[in-house]
Amino acid sequence: MIELTERRKAILAIVIRDYIVTAAPVGSGAIADEHDLGVSSATIRNELAALEEAGYLTHPYTSAGRVPSVKGYRYFVEQLMETGSLESRERRTIREQFAEAGWEPEAWMQLSALVLAQVASSASLVTAPKSPRSQFKHMELVALHADLVLLVLVLADSTVEQARFHLAETRTQEELSALADQLNEQLVGLDRHAIAAAKFPELTPAPQVVEWVLELMASVDRRHSGEMIHAGLEYVLQQPEFSDAGRATEVLQVFESRDYLEPILADVAWRHRGVRVIIAGEDRWDAVSNYGLVLADYGAAGTRGTLGVLGPVRMPYERAVGAVRYMSDLMSRLLRELHGTA
Repeated sequence: MIELTERRKAILAIVIRDYIVTAAPVGSGAIADEHDLGVSSATIRNELAALEEAGYLTHPYTSAGRVPSVKGYRYFVEQLMETGSLESRERRTIREQFAEAGWEPEAWMQLSALVLAQVASSASLVTAPKSPRSQFKHMELVALHADLVLLVLVLADSTVEQARFHLAETRTQEELSALADQLNEQLVGLDRHAIAAAKFPELTPAPQVVEWVLELMASVDRRHSGEMIHAGLEYVLQQPEFSDAGRATEVLQVFESRDYLEPILADVAWRHRGVRVIIAGEDRWDAVSNYGLVLADYGAAGTRGTLGVLGPVRMPYERAVGAVRYMSDLMSRLLRELHGTA
């Protein structure tokens, strides 16, 4: 393993930053001409060769210039990049936009997706904050006809679920409302595991209704992340990496199928805090092996969501990290104020 001297670090950072902007291999002559390193083009060429030998750079077969490897990007992100906050003018504009949106979390999600896409020039994604385990808040039982009943279930994070079930025996609306009131008192604040372990009245059909509630809550818990909003796909499709129709179709599928992104978003929301950079899938998520992601959790009052940006592996990580960090902090602060926990 070669030592990364200060000069090699500087050259590696130059290659990565220039390649992010141009999408073209970076040669020793261009570095010597455009950056005052105080050494000759031949010296820079030797340093590039050493960085390539160590695995931080590679080069296309037909080019003498170098491009970053995944290892090079990772070293850059962890050791070399400079991430500051957004400019005060940008922060002020964003705050004004959120003030106009009022106190509507759904509007905040839409706006944060648009802002992230514009600021980072990448595709953005935002998931609604939710609890790791759904908690019961309220239920209603509505008689439809004969033995058919509508169960309306409201959870602590304001999720509303509905389902129709058949009772073993027909019940009047008065009987169903009385049972719902009785169960509401006993179930409020409980997750499905606590509900399953509790004892309830033997009065029929209470056990059957509780089973319905457990089924709905289990379904919600299986959905690892909440609703996902995205914006800015046009920024990704404009990149040369996606000029091929097959690659363009691939990136559209990543957003359209929750199966690709949901495991990653759940992992970021509940196992990590702060900004996380995922480069080429990190040998864990093959579905995003052609992309870079910058993600962060956000939330308040026991709920967590994820927001961030997706682009080619050659994405502007410094800008993206600053934008994602700011939006995560802003969304969390707004939610704390909304829930009265600020």
